[in-house]
Amino acid sequence: EKAVNLKKDLAEMQEWMTQAEEEYLEKDFEYKSPEELENAVEEMKRAKEDVLQKEVRVKILKDNIKMLATKVPSGGQELATELNVVLENYQLLCNRIRGKCHTLEEVWSCWIELLQYLDLETTWLNTLEERVQMSENLSDKLDVVNDALESLESILRHPADNRTQIRELGQTLIDGGILDDIISEKLEAFNARYEELSHLAVNRQIALEQQLQTMRETDHMLQVLQENLAELDRQLTSYLTDRVDAFQMPQEAQ
Repeated sequence: EKAVNLKKDLAEMQEWMTQAEEEYLEKDFEYKSPEELENAVEEMKRAKEDVLQKEVRVKILKDNIKMLATKVPSGGQELATELNVVLENYQLLCNRIRGKCHTLEEVWSCWIELLQYLDLETTWLNTLEERVQMSENLSDKLDVVNDALESLESILRHPADNRTQIRELGQTLIDGGILDDIISEKLEAFNARYEELSHLAVNRQIALEQQLQTMRETDHMLQVLQENLAELDRQLTSYLTDRVDAFQMPQEAQ
């Protein structure tokens, strides 16, 4: 009777494993929204816990069958063979569910990481847009234009590492058919805004450089003119002090 019960337990265990495999491993999942992906991750975590909890039951079955085989070798041999099959199938099921759970957790982590990088770069784009707007309609003061140019150049030195991560993470998820529509839409919007603002900022940088160069040249010309006028003023004052007749002066002094 004990052998019959153990045989029944083995059959039930095998049936449960078959159902678990169909439910958790053979279904085709399509992750078209973050909610679907998150639900799948949580479901696989529960599946992993559920399967691992059966480890106690498997151990009890194993111990009981070994004990029966010791007492009744003839009756226990067949059960031991069936037990080995169940143990192999159980271990395989555990490994596969662990693997799928790990994969889904990695995918979810990849999605969260992508959102974080997009958030960082969007904040940078907002700052870039502000700097471009601040560089417009400046007063005609050299230091003001110079400060605006330095501020814009500083924000444009932003490293490309984050954008590389965005591209690679997005492509990895899209290649796996995961959230591909949502990610494609996000990347398209981000790239379009990045290209537009970068182009605008570079053009503004060039315009500020040209404006600054013109202002410096103008300042230099004014400085030279002021020096010449000061020299002329000194000479005229000298002439007046010495009561030199105007017709005795050089033509430019006259």
